[in-house]
Amino acid sequence: MFITYKGKTMRIYTKEEQKEIDRINEMSQTDMCELWRHAPLGHIYFNNALPYSKIFKQRLFGHFNGFTPEISKIIQKRSLV
Repeated sequence: MFITYKGKTMRIYTKEEQKEIDRINEMSQTDMCELWRHAPLGHIYFNNALPYSKIFKQRLFGHFNGFTPEISKIIQKRSLV
């Protein structure tokens, strides 16, 4: 649901949506990069019709600045186990 307040449109999230957003905000950079690389097709965090995609991308690339060579190596080692 959206509301307009002082000329700005803001989104109000359901409890279920907020729970997923909180999970995204608790994820580490490494966890986010690993999910980005190995998420199954159709994962809710990457569905552009849901609010999670934008939030996930903003956190991973805006807050953490995306992937690093070190994180790529960690992910590669984890996937070999």
